Amino acid sequence: MGLFSFLKNAGAKLIDKDEKHVNSNDALNNMAEEAARRQKEAVLTSLVQGLNSDIEDFSLTFDGEVVTVYGQVDSHADREKIVLRLGNVRGVGAVDDRLSVVAPEKEPEATFYEVKRGDSLSKIAKQFYGDPMKYKVIFEANQPMLDNPDVIFPGQTLRIPNLG
Repeated sequence: MGLFSFLKNAGAKLIDKDEKHVNSNDALNNMAEEAARRQKEAVLTSLVQGLNSDIEDFSLTFDGEVVTVYGQVDSHADREKIVLRLGNVRGVGAVDDRLSVVAPEKEPEATFYEVKRGDSLSKIAKQFYGDPMKYKVIFEANQPMLDNPDVIFPGQTLRIPNLG
């Protein structure tokens, strides 16, 4: 658990952070901002639900650039995938992870890696595992966030599973 920082301008553009409200009525502006926040929370919630992870007592809030996520998951892998799925959305600057792991001994925690310019999954696999052909391990650990092992971008944060 903790606060994970992300590049807010990197990632999938699923929420619009820069809404402008031109109405001078403060009450209407507040209502519009609240509606926009709820809509962003709904989009982020659907991303987590799309992971098909078993998560109990799930909820999240979005305030400014910070997503706070609550619930209980079975493994570190489920927790990490949820944090990364939320953090790799443009407009999200941090994920405050309040998830608890039921069976932490199932799998050791993974390393998070921020993709740099010129990186590929095989280059990252060589760096972490000494074998570029283990790129598939990284690709599978980051699905469904990654659709194609040849498509990653600078600023994206990936989950690098511990093989030992």
